[in-house]
Amino acid sequence: MIRINLFPFRAARIKENIRRQVTIYLLSVIFLIAVMSYYFLDLNGKVKSLQGDQNAKEKELASFKDINIKIGKLKKTIAEVEVKLKTIKGLEKDKTGPVKLLDDIATSVPRDKLWLTTLKEQGGTLTLVGTAMDNETVADFMNRLESTVSLESVQLVRTKQKRVKELKLSLKDFELSCKTYAFKEKPPPETKKKR
Repeated sequence: MIRINLFPFRAARIKENIRRQVTIYLLSVIFLIAVMSYYFLDLNGKVKSLQGDQNAKEKELASFKDINIKIGKLKKTIAEVEVKLKTIKGLEKDKTGPVKLLDDIATSVPRDKLWLTTLKEQGGTLTLVGTAMDNETVADFMNRLESTVSLESVQLVRTKQKRVKELKLSLKDFELSCKTYAFKEKPPPETKKKR
């Protein structure tokens, strides 16, 4: 019988398998190192690019900081000017308002048929007291007052007949109430919400 020693063949095969496994392992490690290096370099480049963008944006933001301060000062100045203009308009209205009101009343009085004895304005409510020839004259006067710009909501408070015996006349005393340009409605009181 022939005896063949297979041990060196097996040993060589085992060595070959080990060498192949070590080679595959080393190649895998080298491949992983190459892939990780690529991603590291790529991410490092992106980080540097983003840092450069951030620095540029911060410089741009710093340049806008002065502009924002100037804009804030301008807005404050504009608000102050608007308050002053509103005050001036209010003063002009208060200055010319009474003159216009008296002019409107004077032009609304029917000539030789109606005489005013009292004119009183308080809190935007004007009270007119006078004497007229008849009720139609009072109604005409009220219509004329309502057509003016300075007055609105003209209401008859009372009328009373009056006799002048010396002249043999029957006259009407009247009282009117109306709202003027200075009348401002009070805002409704705010109700607090219960929680």
